[in-house]
Amino acid sequence: MKRSAGEERVFREELVALLPRLRRFALSLTGDMAEADDLVQAACEKALSQRKQFRAGSRLDRWMFAIIHHLLIDETRSMRKKKPHVPFDEGRIFGRAINGMKKLEAKLQLQGVVAAMRRLSDADRQVLALVCIDGMSYKEAAKTMQVPVGTVMSRLARARKKLYALVRQDRGNTE
Repeated sequence: MKRSAGEERVFREELVALLPRLRRFALSLTGDMAEADDLVQAACEKALSQRKQFRAGSRLDRWMFAIIHHLLIDETRSMRKKKPHVPFDEGRIFGRAINGMKKLEAKLQLQGVVAAMRRLSDADRQVLALVCIDGMSYKEAAKTMQVPVGTVMSRLARARKKLYALVRQDRGNTE
C-alpha cells in the first residue's frame, strides 16, 4: 500500500520525537553510549527501509523497541564476546548538583547501579529498562517483548531482586 507524503512526514516526525527514548532504552541495554547510538541508528535505518511493515494506528514506540531488541539479539549472537564498557557521560548527569558531597554520593550510587545492571542478564536489563526507566506499563512491555504480561511481572520482580542484591553486595552489605 502506497503511503501519502503527509503520512510519511508524520511517520518521520514521530520517529524523530521518539529518539531520546530509543537512546535511553538502547543505553540501558548496552551500557555504552556509542553502542547505543549505533543501535538506535541501525533501528531507524531498518524502520525507514521497512516502513511498509508498520501498521498505521499501532504504536511506533513499541515497534521501535522491538526492532532495537531484535537487532541487539542479532548483534550479540554474531559477536559472542563483550567489548569493554565506557562509562556514562557523568558531566551531563551531575552537572546541576549543588552540594559536592551529595554529588559524589550520587555518582557512587549510580556507578554501583550501572555496574550491577551490567551483570544482569539481557532479559533482566530489558524488562528493567522498559518498565523502570522508560515507564512502560506491564502490558506495553509485554507487547514490546512479545511475551505474556505475567512473564513481564515475574521477570521484573526477579530482576529488581537481583539488582538490589548486587548493589548491596557491592557495597559490602550482605544479609
